Amino acid sequence: MEGLKLEQLKSLADLLDLQDLDLQIDKLLDTRSSLPELDQYKVAHAEVARLTAALEAARTVLSDADLGLRKTNGELELTVEKAAGEQNRLYAGGLSARDADYLRREVELLYQKVSKMEDEVIGFIEDKEQAEADVDRLSEELVAATTDKDALAAAISEHWRLIDKELAIKEERKKADLELVDDYLLATYESMREGAGGRVVGRLTDGVCGACHLRLSAAEESRVKKEDPPRCIHCRSILVI
Repeated sequence: MEGLKLEQLKSLADLLDLQDLDLQIDKLLDTRSSLPELDQYKVAHAEVARLTAALEAARTVLSDADLGLRKTNGELELTVEKAAGEQNRLYAGGLSARDADYLRREVELLYQKVSKMEDEVIGFIEDKEQAEADVDRLSEELVAATTDKDALAAAISEHWRLIDKELAIKEERKKADLELVDDYLLATYESMREGAGGRVVGRLTDGVCGACHLRLSAAEESRVKKEDPPRCIHCRSILVI
């Protein structure tokens, strides 16, 4: 054809094949990065993190309640024992009125302390029971959430394995196509793709650009065919005659 050698036409046709491969690769990469499971995994991962933190907090509450219960129970036993001993001294008699009055007030204070500590024990028991229930519930929820997260991770890995396998095949084909395209055409093509992306090469069929689908007049088509490489006057895509 006028203005274009057979070798140039072949290189342009190979460039169109290269673009088709690049578009397929772009689509695969987009699919790889936009799997619906990826957003689901982020949600699942956040839920596992939340439950892990909540479970740790519940275990801390349980540990504190258990420690408080054991400590208060020990102090309560000692206080009850002391109160009973002082009361026995009071009942045994043989004390002066002043000493007896002092001892009576001390016994009253000790039993008041016993009553207060018994309330604390009840509070610690309630806290411990609630914390145990929370630990059991959160442990079950964490197991379920972790199972869901791991299932999503496995699904993503399988999708990526299949996509990467297909990408490897297309990348090998691309290497072969690159050898068939003239360097100056390849440089122009890569520069255009970097700037605009997408489809920057189109076949000229019946005067219509295959990239932008706009028609060239007969004069425009004749002028374009003389260029090296041919470029659409509308979208400046490289044209394959």
